[in-house]
Amino acid sequence: MFAHYGSRLERKCVSPSTQRIEQVYEQVVSRNPGEHEFHQAVREVFDSLTRVLSRHPEYVEASILERICEPERQIIFRIPWIDDEGTVHINRGFRVQYNSALGPYKGGLRFHPSVLLGTVKFLGFEQIFKNALTGLPIGGGKGGSDFDPKGRSDAEIMRFCQSFMTEAYRHLGDRVDVPAGDIGVGRRAIGYLFGQYKRISNRYEAGVLTGKGITWGGSLVRTEATGYGTVYFTEHMLSTRGSSFDGAKVLVSGSGNVAIYAIEKVTELGGTVVGASDSGGSVYDPDGIDLELLREVKEVRRARISEYADQRPSAQYLDARQVWAVAEKTPVDVALPCATQNELDEHDAATLIASGVKAVAEGANMPTTPEAIRALRESGVLFGPGKAANAGGVATSALEMQQNAIRDSWSFEYTEQRLSEIMENIHTRCADTADEYGIPGDYVAGANIAGFTQVADAMIAQGVI
Repeated sequence: MFAHYGSRLERKCVSPSTQRIEQVYEQVVSRNPGEHEFHQAVREVFDSLTRVLSRHPEYVEASILERICEPERQIIFRIPWIDDEGTVHINRGFRVQYNSALGPYKGGLRFHPSVLLGTVKFLGFEQIFKNALTGLPIGGGKGGSDFDPKGRSDAEIMRFCQSFMTEAYRHLGDRVDVPAGDIGVGRRAIGYLFGQYKRISNRYEAGVLTGKGITWGGSLVRTEATGYGTVYFTEHMLSTRGSSFDGAKVLVSGSGNVAIYAIEKVTELGGTVVGASDSGGSVYDPDGIDLELLREVKEVRRARISEYADQRPSAQYLDARQVWAVAEKTPVDVALPCATQNELDEHDAATLIASGVKAVAEGANMPTTPEAIRALRESGVLFGPGKAANAGGVATSALEMQQNAIRDSWSFEYTEQRLSEIMENIHTRCADTADEYGIPGDYVAGANIAGFTQVADAMIAQGVI
Protein backbone atom coordinates (compact mmCIF):
# COMPACT_ATOMS: atom_id res chain seq x y z
CA MET A 1 0.00 0.00 0.00
CA PHE A 2 1.30 3.41 -0.93
CA ALA A 3 1.17 4.74 2.62
CA HIS A 4 4.08 2.53 3.63
CA TYR A 5 6.57 3.18 0.86
CA GLY A 6 9.92 4.71 1.66
CA SER A 7 11.90 7.26 -0.33
CA ARG A 8 10.91 8.83 -3.63
CA LEU A 9 13.53 6.67 -5.32
CA GLU A 10 11.84 3.52 -4.03
CA ARG A 11 8.46 4.77 -5.29
CA LYS A 12 9.68 4.83 -8.91
CA CYS A 13 9.01 1.08 -9.08
CA VAL A 14 5.35 1.31 -8.12
CA SER A 15 2.44 1.26 -10.57
CA PRO A 16 1.06 4.39 -12.27
CA SER A 17 -2.15 4.05 -10.25
CA THR A 18 -0.23 3.99 -6.99
CA GLN A 19 1.87 6.95 -8.08
CA ARG A 20 -1.27 8.93 -8.86
CA ILE A 21 -2.81 8.03 -5.50
CA GLU A 22 0.33 9.09 -3.65
CA GLN A 23 0.57 12.34 -5.62
CA VAL A 24 -3.02 13.26 -4.75
CA TYR A 25 -2.55 12.27 -1.12
CA GLU A 26 0.49 14.54 -0.84
CA GLN A 27 -1.63 17.36 -2.27
CA VAL A 28 -4.32 16.69 0.33
CA VAL A 29 -1.77 16.90 3.16
CA SER A 30 -0.24 20.07 1.70
CA ARG A 31 -3.59 21.80 1.21
CA ASN A 32 -4.94 20.82 4.63
CA PRO A 33 -2.01 21.27 7.05
CA GLY A 34 -2.41 20.05 10.62
CA GLU A 35 -5.65 18.13 9.95
CA HIS A 36 -4.22 14.76 10.91
CA GLU A 37 -7.52 12.91 11.38
CA PHE A 38 -8.61 14.06 7.93
CA HIS A 39 -5.30 12.87 6.46
CA GLN A 40 -5.79 9.50 8.18
CA ALA A 41 -9.31 9.10 6.78
CA VAL A 42 -8.18 9.93 3.24
CA ARG A 43 -5.21 7.57 3.44
CA GLU A 44 -7.39 4.72 4.69
CA VAL A 45 -9.63 5.03 1.61
CA PHE A 46 -6.77 5.63 -0.83
CA ASP A 47 -4.96 2.50 0.35
CA SER A 48 -7.79 0.45 -1.21
CA LEU A 49 -7.95 2.14 -4.61
CA THR A 50 -4.94 0.99 -6.65
CA ARG A 51 -6.91 -1.86 -8.24
CA VAL A 52 -9.86 0.46 -8.84
CA LEU A 53 -7.88 3.07 -10.78
CA SER A 54 -6.15 0.37 -12.83
CA ARG A 55 -9.55 -1.02 -13.83
CA HIS A 56 -11.25 2.38 -14.27
CA PRO A 57 -8.91 4.88 -15.97
CA GLU A 58 -11.93 7.16 -16.44
CA TYR A 59 -11.71 8.00 -12.72
CA VAL A 60 -8.20 9.33 -13.28
CA GLU A 61 -9.19 11.24 -16.40
CA ALA A 62 -12.08 12.90 -14.54
CA SER A 63 -9.83 13.75 -11.53
CA ILE A 64 -12.23 11.97 -9.20
CA LEU A 65 -9.62 11.57 -6.44
CA GLU A 66 -8.88 15.29 -6.38
CA ARG A 67 -12.55 16.27 -6.51
CA ILE A 68 -13.79 13.80 -3.91
CA CYS A 69 -11.24 15.05 -1.36
CA GLU A 70 -12.34 18.68 -1.69
CA PRO A 71 -15.64 19.52 0.05
CA GLU A 72 -18.25 21.18 -2.11
CA ARG A 73 -18.75 23.74 0.63
CA GLN A 74 -17.16 24.51 4.03
CA ILE A 75 -19.11 26.81 6.33
CA ILE A 76 -17.59 28.32 9.51
CA PHE A 77 -19.53 30.75 11.64
CA ARG A 78 -19.62 32.50 15.00
CA ILE A 79 -22.10 31.36 17.67
CA PRO A 80 -22.74 33.96 20.40
CA TRP A 81 -24.88 32.88 23.36
CA ILE A 82 -25.58 33.91 26.96
CA ASP A 83 -25.27 31.60 29.96
CA ASP A 84 -27.54 31.57 33.00
CA GLU A 85 -25.32 34.11 34.78
CA GLY A 86 -25.65 36.60 31.92
CA THR A 87 -22.12 36.04 30.56
CA VAL A 88 -21.69 36.15 26.80
CA HIS A 89 -19.82 33.22 25.23
CA ILE A 90 -18.54 32.77 21.69
CA ASN A 91 -18.20 29.38 20.07
CA ARG A 92 -17.37 28.35 16.53
CA GLY A 93 -19.79 26.44 14.31
CA PHE A 94 -19.02 24.25 11.30
CA ARG A 95 -20.92 22.57 8.50
CA VAL A 96 -18.98 20.78 5.80
CA GLN A 97 -21.20 19.89 2.86
CA TYR A 98 -18.88 17.33 1.36
CA ASN A 99 -20.47 15.55 -1.56
CA SER A 100 -24.01 15.61 -3.01
CA ALA A 101 -23.54 13.22 -5.95
CA LEU A 102 -26.02 10.71 -4.50
CA GLY A 103 -28.44 13.04 -2.75
CA PRO A 104 -28.75 15.84 -0.20
CA TYR A 105 -25.91 16.16 2.28
CA LYS A 106 -26.53 13.90 5.30
CA GLY A 107 -24.52 13.65 8.48
CA GLY A 108 -24.56 14.47 12.17
CA LEU A 109 -23.73 17.47 14.30
CA ARG A 110 -21.11 17.02 17.04
CA PHE A 111 -20.91 19.37 20.04
CA HIS A 112 -17.61 18.81 21.85
CA PRO A 113 -14.61 20.98 22.81
CA SER A 114 -12.35 18.93 20.53
CA VAL A 115 -14.28 19.83 17.36
CA LEU A 116 -12.16 21.61 14.76
CA LEU A 117 -12.57 22.00 11.03
CA GLY A 118 -10.29 19.00 10.45
CA THR A 119 -12.48 16.88 12.75
CA VAL A 120 -15.59 17.75 10.78
CA LYS A 121 -13.82 17.15 7.46
CA PHE A 122 -12.64 13.68 8.48
CA LEU A 123 -16.14 12.77 9.64
CA GLY A 124 -17.72 14.22 6.49
CA PHE A 125 -15.29 12.38 4.22
CA GLU A 126 -16.11 9.09 5.94
CA GLN A 127 -19.81 9.92 5.68
CA ILE A 128 -19.69 10.06 1.86
CA PHE A 129 -18.84 6.37 1.57
CA LYS A 130 -20.86 5.22 4.59
CA ASN A 131 -23.99 6.81 3.12
CA ALA A 132 -23.28 5.32 -0.29
CA LEU A 133 -23.05 1.84 1.21
CA THR A 134 -26.59 2.09 2.60
CA GLY A 135 -27.93 2.13 -0.95
CA LEU A 136 -30.14 5.10 -0.02
CA PRO A 137 -30.13 8.43 -1.92
CA ILE A 138 -28.06 10.54 0.49
CA GLY A 139 -24.83 12.45 0.08
CA GLY A 140 -22.19 13.11 2.72
CA GLY A 141 -21.79 15.98 5.16
CA LYS A 142 -20.97 16.70 8.79
CA GLY A 143 -21.04 19.60 11.23
CA GLY A 144 -20.75 20.71 14.79
CA SER A 145 -19.24 23.12 17.25
CA ASP A 146 -16.57 23.34 19.95
CA PHE A 147 -19.38 23.97 22.46
CA ASP A 148 -19.36 21.63 25.48
CA PRO A 149 -22.90 20.72 26.63
CA LYS A 150 -21.66 18.93 29.76
CA GLY A 151 -22.75 20.71 32.92
CA ARG A 152 -24.94 23.18 31.03
CA SER A 153 -28.58 23.74 31.91
CA ASP A 154 -31.41 23.04 29.51
CA ALA A 155 -31.88 26.80 29.10
CA GLU A 156 -28.22 27.30 28.19
CA ILE A 157 -28.30 24.46 25.67
CA MET A 158 -31.49 25.90 24.18
CA ARG A 159 -29.94 29.36 23.77
CA PHE A 160 -26.82 27.88 22.21
CA CYS A 161 -28.83 25.70 19.78
CA GLN A 162 -31.00 28.65 18.79
CA SER A 163 -27.92 30.75 18.05
CA PHE A 164 -26.35 27.88 16.09
CA MET A 165 -29.46 27.42 13.95
CA THR A 166 -29.89 31.16 13.38
CA GLU A 167 -26.85 30.95 11.12
CA ALA A 168 -27.04 27.32 9.96
CA TYR A 169 -30.69 27.35 8.81
CA ARG A 170 -29.92 29.18 5.57
CA HIS A 171 -27.74 26.25 4.45
CA LEU A 172 -30.21 23.46 5.32
CA GLY A 173 -33.34 21.87 3.85
CA ASP A 174 -34.80 18.42 3.27
CA ARG A 175 -33.55 18.51 -0.34
CA VAL A 176 -30.32 20.36 0.50
CA ASP A 177 -28.69 19.25 3.76
CA VAL A 178 -30.18 17.15 6.56
CA PRO A 179 -28.21 17.07 9.84
CA ALA A 180 -28.72 14.57 12.65
CA GLY A 181 -27.26 14.06 16.11
CA ASP A 182 -23.78 12.91 17.04
CA ILE A 183 -21.65 13.21 20.18
CA GLY A 184 -23.19 15.86 22.45
CA VAL A 185 -26.30 16.22 20.29
CA GLY A 186 -29.20 14.08 21.41
CA ARG A 187 -32.96 14.40 21.11
CA ARG A 188 -33.05 17.44 23.43
CA ALA A 189 -30.67 19.45 21.25
CA ILE A 190 -32.34 18.27 18.04
CA GLY A 191 -35.62 19.60 19.44
CA TYR A 192 -34.18 23.04 20.14
CA LEU A 193 -32.52 23.14 16.71
CA PHE A 194 -35.72 22.10 14.94
CA GLY A 195 -37.81 24.63 16.85
CA GLN A 196 -35.52 27.47 15.82
CA TYR A 197 -35.45 26.29 12.20
CA LYS A 198 -39.26 26.22 12.15
CA ARG A 199 -39.44 29.65 13.77
CA ILE A 200 -37.06 31.30 11.27
CA SER A 201 -38.17 29.52 8.09
CA ASN A 202 -41.89 29.62 8.88
CA ARG A 203 -42.14 26.01 7.62
CA TYR A 204 -42.83 22.71 9.36
CA GLU A 205 -40.22 20.88 7.30
CA ALA A 206 -39.91 17.70 9.36
CA GLY A 207 -37.30 16.16 7.06
CA VAL A 208 -34.73 18.91 7.66
CA LEU A 209 -33.39 17.15 10.78
CA THR A 210 -33.39 13.52 11.86
CA GLY A 211 -33.25 12.07 15.33
CA LYS A 212 -36.41 13.93 16.29
CA GLY A 213 -38.85 12.96 19.04
CA ILE A 214 -41.24 10.16 18.14
CA THR A 215 -44.33 12.35 18.63
CA TRP A 216 -43.15 15.03 16.20
CA GLY A 217 -41.67 13.28 13.21
CA GLY A 218 -39.00 10.99 14.62
CA SER A 219 -38.48 7.35 13.74
CA LEU A 220 -38.65 4.34 16.00
CA VAL A 221 -35.33 2.43 16.16
CA ARG A 222 -33.31 5.61 15.44
CA THR A 223 -31.94 5.63 19.01
CA GLU A 224 -30.96 1.96 18.82
CA ALA A 225 -29.87 1.92 15.18
CA THR A 226 -26.09 2.42 15.28
CA GLY A 227 -25.53 -0.09 18.08
CA TYR A 228 -27.96 -2.63 16.64
CA GLY A 229 -26.52 -2.18 13.15
CA THR A 230 -22.96 -2.76 14.32
CA VAL A 231 -24.00 -6.04 15.91
CA TYR A 232 -25.98 -7.13 12.84
CA PHE A 233 -22.97 -6.48 10.62
CA THR A 234 -20.66 -8.37 12.98
CA GLU A 235 -23.06 -11.32 13.13
CA HIS A 236 -22.90 -11.57 9.33
CA MET A 237 -19.08 -11.47 9.43
CA LEU A 238 -19.01 -14.22 12.06
CA SER A 239 -21.39 -16.35 10.00
CA THR A 240 -18.83 -16.52 7.17
CA ARG A 241 -16.71 -18.61 9.53
CA GLY A 242 -19.54 -20.65 10.97
CA SER A 243 -19.69 -18.64 14.18
CA SER A 244 -22.14 -16.29 15.92
CA PHE A 245 -22.68 -14.22 19.06
CA ASP A 246 -24.32 -17.17 20.81
CA GLY A 247 -22.02 -18.01 23.73
CA ALA A 248 -19.46 -15.39 22.73
CA LYS A 249 -17.62 -13.12 25.18
CA VAL A 250 -17.66 -9.55 23.95
CA LEU A 251 -15.85 -6.31 24.84
CA VAL A 252 -17.58 -3.00 24.08
CA SER A 253 -15.84 0.33 24.59
CA GLY A 254 -17.97 3.30 25.54
CA SER A 255 -21.22 3.46 27.48
CA GLY A 256 -23.12 6.01 25.44
CA ASN A 257 -25.96 5.48 23.03
CA VAL A 258 -24.09 3.28 20.54
CA ALA A 259 -22.44 1.11 23.19
CA ILE A 260 -25.60 0.58 25.26
CA TYR A 261 -27.64 -0.64 22.31
CA ALA A 262 -24.78 -2.77 21.02
CA ILE A 263 -24.68 -4.41 24.46
CA GLU A 264 -28.45 -4.90 24.34
CA LYS A 265 -28.40 -6.61 20.94
CA VAL A 266 -25.35 -8.77 21.75
CA THR A 267 -27.11 -9.99 24.89
CA GLU A 268 -30.29 -10.67 22.92
CA LEU A 269 -28.26 -12.81 20.49
CA GLY A 270 -26.79 -14.90 23.30
CA GLY A 271 -23.48 -13.15 23.90
CA THR A 272 -22.00 -11.95 27.20
CA VAL A 273 -20.52 -8.45 27.31
CA VAL A 274 -17.72 -8.48 29.90
CA GLY A 275 -16.44 -4.90 29.66
CA ALA A 276 -17.50 -1.32 28.95
CA SER A 277 -16.02 2.14 29.51
CA ASP A 278 -16.38 5.90 29.50
CA SER A 279 -13.87 8.74 29.23
CA GLY A 280 -12.96 8.34 32.90
CA GLY A 281 -12.39 4.61 33.15
CA SER A 282 -13.50 1.05 32.40
CA VAL A 283 -15.24 -1.87 34.09
CA TYR A 284 -14.68 -5.60 33.86
CA ASP A 285 -17.72 -7.68 34.75
CA PRO A 286 -17.16 -11.44 34.27
CA ASP A 287 -20.84 -12.11 35.00
CA GLY A 288 -21.83 -9.91 32.07
CA ILE A 289 -22.74 -6.21 32.03
CA ASP A 290 -26.01 -5.53 33.86
CA LEU A 291 -27.64 -3.39 31.20
CA GLU A 292 -30.33 -1.94 33.42
CA LEU A 293 -27.78 -0.82 36.00
CA LEU A 294 -25.55 0.65 33.28
CA ARG A 295 -28.53 2.59 31.89
CA GLU A 296 -29.41 3.83 35.35
CA VAL A 297 -25.86 5.11 35.90
CA LYS A 298 -25.26 6.62 32.46
CA GLU A 299 -28.68 7.71 31.16
CA VAL A 300 -30.62 8.57 34.32
CA ARG A 301 -27.95 9.79 36.73
CA ARG A 302 -25.46 10.82 34.01
CA ALA A 303 -22.71 9.57 36.34
CA ARG A 304 -19.28 8.05 35.72
CA ILE A 305 -18.98 4.35 35.01
CA SER A 306 -17.08 3.91 38.29
CA GLU A 307 -20.50 4.06 39.99
CA TYR A 308 -21.47 0.92 38.07
CA ALA A 309 -18.54 -0.92 39.66
CA ASP A 310 -19.46 0.49 43.09
CA GLN A 311 -22.94 -1.03 42.86
CA ARG A 312 -22.15 -4.29 41.07
CA PRO A 313 -20.31 -6.82 43.29
CA SER A 314 -19.00 -8.81 40.32
CA ALA A 315 -17.53 -5.76 38.56
CA GLN A 316 -13.98 -4.46 38.79
CA TYR A 317 -13.12 -0.83 38.01
CA LEU A 318 -10.11 -0.16 35.77
CA ASP A 319 -8.33 3.05 34.88
CA ALA A 320 -9.10 5.01 31.71
CA ARG A 321 -8.29 3.37 28.34
CA GLN A 322 -8.00 -0.07 29.94
CA VAL A 323 -11.16 -1.61 28.53
CA TRP A 324 -9.11 -3.63 26.04
CA ALA A 325 -6.94 -4.88 28.93
CA VAL A 326 -9.97 -6.92 30.01
CA ALA A 327 -8.84 -9.33 27.29
CA GLU A 328 -5.85 -10.14 29.52
CA LYS A 329 -8.25 -11.39 32.20
CA THR A 330 -10.56 -13.52 30.05
CA PRO A 331 -10.69 -14.82 26.48
CA VAL A 332 -12.60 -12.42 24.21
CA ASP A 333 -14.32 -13.47 20.99
CA VAL A 334 -15.53 -10.10 19.69
CA ALA A 335 -14.49 -6.48 20.29
CA LEU A 336 -16.71 -3.53 19.41
CA PRO A 337 -15.00 -0.12 19.77
CA CYS A 338 -17.96 2.25 20.19
CA ALA A 339 -16.44 5.33 21.85
CA THR A 340 -14.25 7.69 19.81
CA GLN A 341 -11.56 7.93 17.14
CA ASN A 342 -8.19 6.19 17.54
CA GLU A 343 -9.13 4.55 20.85
CA LEU A 344 -7.83 1.08 19.91
CA ASP A 345 -4.11 1.13 19.16
CA GLU A 346 -1.51 -1.45 18.12
CA HIS A 347 -0.86 -2.53 21.73
CA ASP A 348 -4.59 -3.04 22.30
CA ALA A 349 -4.81 -5.05 19.07
CA ALA A 350 -1.99 -7.31 20.25
CA THR A 351 -3.85 -7.88 23.53
CA LEU A 352 -7.04 -8.82 21.68
CA ILE A 353 -5.19 -11.12 19.26
CA ALA A 354 -3.48 -12.91 22.15
CA SER A 355 -6.89 -13.36 23.77
CA GLY A 356 -8.19 -15.16 20.67
CA VAL A 357 -10.48 -12.47 19.29
CA LYS A 358 -12.33 -13.55 16.14
CA ALA A 359 -13.85 -10.26 15.02
CA VAL A 360 -13.54 -6.51 15.60
CA ALA A 361 -16.17 -4.12 14.27
CA GLU A 362 -16.17 -0.34 14.59
CA GLY A 363 -19.26 1.12 16.22
CA ALA A 364 -17.62 4.57 16.36
CA ASN A 365 -16.03 6.65 13.61
CA MET A 366 -12.42 5.60 12.94
CA PRO A 367 -11.81 4.22 16.48
CA THR A 368 -9.00 1.88 15.37
CA THR A 369 -5.55 3.20 14.45
CA PRO A 370 -4.03 2.16 11.09
CA GLU A 371 -1.36 0.13 12.90
CA ALA A 372 -3.99 -1.74 14.89
CA ILE A 373 -6.05 -2.47 11.78
CA ARG A 374 -2.98 -3.84 10.05
CA ALA A 375 -2.14 -6.10 13.02
CA LEU A 376 -5.69 -7.43 13.26
CA ARG A 377 -5.97 -8.17 9.55
CA GLU A 378 -2.53 -9.79 9.35
CA SER A 379 -3.58 -12.08 12.21
CA GLY A 380 -6.68 -13.19 10.33
CA VAL A 381 -9.15 -11.35 12.56
CA LEU A 382 -12.38 -10.31 10.84
CA PHE A 383 -12.43 -6.51 10.79
CA GLY A 384 -15.53 -4.42 10.06
CA PRO A 385 -14.66 -0.77 9.28
CA GLY A 386 -16.91 1.96 10.65
CA LYS A 387 -18.17 3.14 7.28
CA ALA A 388 -19.84 -0.27 6.96
CA ALA A 389 -20.34 -1.52 10.50
CA ASN A 390 -21.78 1.64 12.02
CA ALA A 391 -23.90 2.72 9.04
CA GLY A 392 -27.09 1.68 10.82
CA GLY A 393 -27.55 5.12 12.35
CA VAL A 394 -27.51 7.05 9.11
CA ALA A 395 -29.54 4.31 7.40
CA THR A 396 -32.33 4.75 9.93
CA SER A 397 -32.02 8.52 9.61
CA ALA A 398 -32.71 8.09 5.90
CA LEU A 399 -35.72 5.91 6.79
CA GLU A 400 -36.90 8.77 9.02
CA MET A 401 -36.59 11.10 6.02
CA GLN A 402 -38.74 8.68 3.99
CA GLN A 403 -41.43 8.64 6.68
CA ASN A 404 -41.39 12.45 6.87
CA ALA A 405 -41.69 12.75 3.09
CA ILE A 406 -44.83 10.60 2.98
CA ARG A 407 -46.17 11.82 6.36
CA ASP A 408 -46.19 8.30 7.78
CA SER A 409 -44.90 6.49 10.85
CA TRP A 410 -43.66 2.89 10.84
CA SER A 411 -43.76 0.35 13.66
CA PHE A 412 -40.64 -0.57 15.64
CA GLU A 413 -40.71 -4.10 14.22
CA TYR A 414 -40.97 -2.97 10.60
CA THR A 415 -38.26 -0.32 10.97
CA GLU A 416 -35.90 -2.76 12.68
CA GLN A 417 -36.54 -5.25 9.88
CA ARG A 418 -35.56 -2.58 7.35
CA LEU A 419 -32.42 -1.82 9.34
CA SER A 420 -31.51 -5.51 9.50
CA GLU A 421 -31.98 -5.85 5.73
CA ILE A 422 -29.84 -2.76 5.05
CA MET A 423 -27.00 -4.06 7.25
CA GLU A 424 -27.16 -7.46 5.54
CA ASN A 425 -27.00 -5.72 2.15
CA ILE A 426 -24.01 -3.64 3.27
CA HIS A 427 -22.20 -6.79 4.40
CA THR A 428 -22.99 -8.48 1.09
CA ARG A 429 -21.78 -5.48 -0.93
CA CYS A 430 -18.51 -5.31 0.99
CA ALA A 431 -17.87 -9.05 0.74
CA ASP A 432 -18.83 -9.28 -2.95
CA THR A 433 -16.73 -6.25 -3.89
CA ALA A 434 -13.70 -7.67 -2.09
CA ASP A 435 -14.19 -10.92 -4.00
CA GLU A 436 -14.56 -9.04 -7.30
CA TYR A 437 -11.25 -7.26 -6.80
CA GLY A 438 -9.36 -10.38 -5.75
CA ILE A 439 -9.10 -9.66 -2.02
CA PRO A 440 -11.70 -11.98 -0.43
CA GLY A 441 -12.56 -11.31 3.20
CA ASP A 442 -11.09 -7.79 3.17
CA TYR A 443 -14.03 -5.75 4.46
CA VAL A 444 -11.96 -2.55 4.61
CA ALA A 445 -11.17 -2.63 0.91
CA GLY A 446 -14.63 -3.94 0.05
CA ALA A 447 -16.33 -1.05 1.85
CA ASN A 448 -13.98 1.58 0.45
CA ILE A 449 -14.22 0.35 -3.13
CA ALA A 450 -17.99 -0.21 -3.12
CA GLY A 451 -18.66 3.25 -1.68
CA PHE A 452 -16.07 5.02 -3.82
CA THR A 453 -17.12 3.53 -7.15
CA GLN A 454 -20.79 4.34 -6.57
CA VAL A 455 -20.01 7.99 -5.82
CA ALA A 456 -17.41 8.24 -8.58
CA ASP A 457 -19.82 6.95 -11.23
CA ALA A 458 -22.44 9.47 -10.13
CA MET A 459 -19.89 12.31 -10.25
CA ILE A 460 -18.86 11.38 -13.78
CA ALA A 461 -22.49 11.15 -14.90
CA GLN A 462 -23.20 14.65 -13.55
CA GLY A 463 -20.23 16.33 -15.21
CA VAL A 464 -17.53 18.56 -13.79
CA ILE A 465 -19.37 20.51 -11.08
